[in-house]
This record gives sequence, structure tokens and C-alpha cells, in this order.
Amino acid sequence: MGGLSEPECREKLNSRAKDVKNEFAKMEKIKVDLLKRTEEMRRSAERDLDNFEGDINKSKDLAPESKKRLHSEIAILKSEIEEKHSELRTRISAALVPA
Repeated sequence: MGGLSEPECREKLNSRAKDVKNEFAKMEKIKVDLLKRTEEMRRSAERDLDNFEGDINKSKDLAPESKKRLHSEIAILKSEIEEKHSELRTRISAALVPA
């Protein structure tokens, strides 16, 4: 007497299952949003570097060797951006996958 009936237990289990599914859905949405933000950040950084590279090419005050060094540094930065973006994308994807 005083215990839960089978329908009450089933209702509680269903309610809990629904809550868990909703939490996983929220986590997936967060993951998608984070992946979008990292992609936007990568594009923005690359666009800024491309613009800066264009400014360097147009500059008449920079010596050819200076331009060459700056282009080399920009290439390194672009490579680092891509590496970090890839690493972050992998970590985000792996972190929110339910076991």
C-alpha cells in the first residue's frame, strides 16, 4: 500500500526519458552552434589576412624583402588558423557525442 502503480511508474519513466532526450537535443544544438561559430571565426580571420595581404601588395613603402617576410608570416598564420580550427572542430564533435 502506498507504492506506485505500474502506470505511474511508466509515466515517470517516460517523463524522464523525454527529459533526457531533450537534454541531448539541446547539446546537439549547442554543438551545431559552436561549429558554426568556429567556421565563421575561421572565415573572418582568413578574410582579414587576405585583406591585409592585399594591402601589403599595394604598399609602395614596403621593401620587397619586407613584403616577402610579411607574406611568409601570413602564410604561417593561415596554416595555424586552419590547424586550430580543425582541432577545435574535432574536439567539439567528440565532446558532445553520447556514449
